[in-house]
Amino acid sequence: MPDDMLNRTKVENPKELFVHKLGAALTMENTVEEMLGGLIEKANDAQLKQQLRHHREETQAQIRNLHQAFSTLGMEEKERPCPAIEGIEKEGESNLGMADENLYDAIILAGCAETEHHEIAVYETLIVHATALGHEDIVALLQENLEQEQHTLGEVLKATVKQAEKQRVSA
Repeated sequence: MPDDMLNRTKVENPKELFVHKLGAALTMENTVEEMLGGLIEKANDAQLKQQLRHHREETQAQIRNLHQAFSTLGMEEKERPCPAIEGIEKEGESNLGMADENLYDAIILAGCAETEHHEIAVYETLIVHATALGHEDIVALLQENLEQEQHTLGEVLKATVKQAEKQRVSA
């Protein structure tokens, strides 16, 4: 696929749409990786900090998988806009800015759950498109990312329940 396809604003076929969405996924994961660095600093609970560090390591592996997907396609990776993750990031920053520090962990967990749900939807859609295009080698990479996101969502929801119970006791 020629590089001029990447510079056009109009997507004209399913492969171009897939490549565009793959670039948006790369933007999403790079943004999440950066956000996690800041959230580690803001989190109060040591266990939450450790979960965020672990998720950051997984995110870095997911970024490598996306780079590998581009390489498999024989294309240079290129980030594409991902307005949804920008919105989640802005909402989280706004919520942290207005809240007392003792609520940071609850806000961080809520933002993580929202992010995981978005990431899961992105990977599910990419897998459908990669399968339809016959890119089974890329499906395996995307499936690995999806499974990590699903696992992380489960962990985030467990931590959210514990956090909510802790807040209820201290209220």
